[in-house]
Amino acid sequence: MPKGKRNTMGMVFNRKLPIPEELKQMYPVTENIKKIKKKRDKEIADVFTGKSDKFLLIIGPCSADKEEPVLDYISRLVPVQEQVKDKIIIIPRIYTNKPRTTGEGYKGMIHQPDPTKCEDMLEGLIRVRSLHQKAIEQTGFTCADEMLYPENYRYLSDLLSYVAIGARSVEDQQHRLTSSGMDIPAGMKNPTAGDMSVMLNSIQAAQASHTFIYRGWEVTTSGNPLAHAILRGAVNKHGQTLPNYHYEDLRLLYELYCKKNLENMAVIVDTNHSNSGKKYLEQIRIANEILHSRRHSDDIKNFVKGLMIESYIEDGNQSTDDAVYGKSITDPCLGWEKTEKLIYSIAEQL
Repeated sequence: MPKGKRNTMGMVFNRKLPIPEELKQMYPVTENIKKIKKKRDKEIADVFTGKSDKFLLIIGPCSADKEEPVLDYISRLVPVQEQVKDKIIIIPRIYTNKPRTTGEGYKGMIHQPDPTKCEDMLEGLIRVRSLHQKAIEQTGFTCADEMLYPENYRYLSDLLSYVAIGARSVEDQQHRLTSSGMDIPAGMKNPTAGDMSVMLNSIQAAQASHTFIYRGWEVTTSGNPLAHAILRGAVNKHGQTLPNYHYEDLRLLYELYCKKNLENMAVIVDTNHSNSGKKYLEQIRIANEILHSRRHSDDIKNFVKGLMIESYIEDGNQSTDDAVYGKSITDPCLGWEKTEKLIYSIAEQL
């Protein structure tokens, strides 16, 4: 067996990775980053607590694949944010962990910092931390990421302003409890089967205090009052997609929220995934329908805090072997021209 590797019960232990604190010391945040994050975190939190009536757009590539096009995309959002700053807060997506339904395919930059090469998780952790740092320094945006692995969150906890818990993770106890120790919004997606009660139970768990084992420590959390719902559509037993962004769905979730008596009632609506059937162009129509629902009811207006949109430089998607700059290698995304037009359209309707 190669030196430095142990084989135990079918697992090969390749190497010991640095703990988050070690990586943070190796790649520390600047005072400027700390200042930007503190300001952004408060602005975003104020939306969830109702102190601000601004609308959130969590927007960007389905998966962050390469540093250059991702930073290019985020830099394009800067002048757009300036134009809509009175109404919208943009939170760019830098999703570096990607759940795969069958376990196959590109799992994100943490696994493969170069999607055309072999896995290298140490290099992946370094590159992901660097990417988030550069995004803040170069654009002033603190960003969102998906927490696919609860133990990875601490590698980025001093950089992120938003975390999403995926449809396949929302029922997992460790994801729920880890979210309870965050001081930023944690969005809980409805599970793939669509059961809203599962999502609401996850929010309730994340808003409470817990003591549990995390990264080899006994930890106690204070609870996260900013944990909230994300509607992303569902899939039935026949594999058919079931959208849940319609007015009736929003009203139902609002009523269920009221019965649960949860803090800071809030939902973000994902315009892609099972809500669009992964027909990425439908995101424009879906966004407009949700805005119409908000205009129809003050309850829904105050409840729906924003949208999640998958967008990149080029329309659609491609395989990892293709080399189209700024085109998604996972789910298809809206291209930049459509994205820019959509953001301005949303601002006009708020």
